[in-house]
Amino acid sequence: MSSVLQPVSTGGDPSPGASAGAPQAAPHVAPHVAPRVASHDLSPGPTPAGTYRPVSSHLAIAPPVSVVIPAMNEAENLPYVFKTLPDWIHEVVLVDGNSTDATVEVARELWPGVKVVGQRGKGKGDALITGFEACSGDIVVMVDADGSADGQEIVSYVSALVSGADFAKGSRFANGGGTDDMTFIRKLGNRVLCAVVNRKFGARYTDLCYGYNAFWRHCLDKIDLDCTGFEVETLMNIRVVKAGLKVQEIPSHEYLRIHGVSNLRAVRDGLRVLRVILGERSNRRALRSRTRATTLAAVGPVREKAS
Repeated sequence: MSSVLQPVSTGGDPSPGASAGAPQAAPHVAPHVAPRVASHDLSPGPTPAGTYRPVSSHLAIAPPVSVVIPAMNEAENLPYVFKTLPDWIHEVVLVDGNSTDATVEVARELWPGVKVVGQRGKGKGDALITGFEACSGDIVVMVDADGSADGQEIVSYVSALVSGADFAKGSRFANGGGTDDMTFIRKLGNRVLCAVVNRKFGARYTDLCYGYNAFWRHCLDKIDLDCTGFEVETLMNIRVVKAGLKVQEIPSHEYLRIHGVSNLRAVRDGLRVLRVILGERSNRRALRSRTRATTLAAVGPVREKAS
């Protein structure tokens, strides 16, 4: 049976955008002259798999970590995204959605070893599936390219996974999380849709429509992604529960998009998410059967011993 563990503290140093509006206060960087990150310039390259790498003052890990970033015309935002990524990650996979600006060039300048793959299809689901297939790391982290996510939080996601979770799910509404980018209508819609998923599938989520997640790559074999649009994140959240995987929510702060305009539309996108939820068969009966079988298996030996 799937379980959602209590959120863990994000820890680490405060995000550079911790104060309201901080991302906008950062100096503007023209896409074609984006600065290279010094720690990455000096890095000898990806750490070989199986080698322990320190990821914080109290944790070292062996599993290589891949970060997947879907991007289309995000050249102005990538400098802010890449500067927060930890230099111990194994690889960055940039999925380019046929950008017409300098997205690919900026990514290669900021992170010389970046793996660039062309997106198949048009939606975010297509982009993520393309990126997942290109990953070589044992752990996969999903990060948006608009500057709304803080890469310094990745250590919290990885810590949850190496501590026993199968899927580390970001939550803006867990204790310690937050958002600068949601209107009242979007918050209300997210809460209602989250409640429907919890009721129908036996989950205990505090956030549903958030794309900052991490998981062991072998989990992809159990959730069979077949969604092309942005609602792929909701589909993943549902199917990890249906697969009985262990989920741990990670408090996360969502910042405002730094440059450009979001394509999100509250009503339209909410209906698309609802269709995904209704299209998935409820697993409550299967969960009850599994629980009953587990209980009987535990009680059986006790009765035999008593007799």
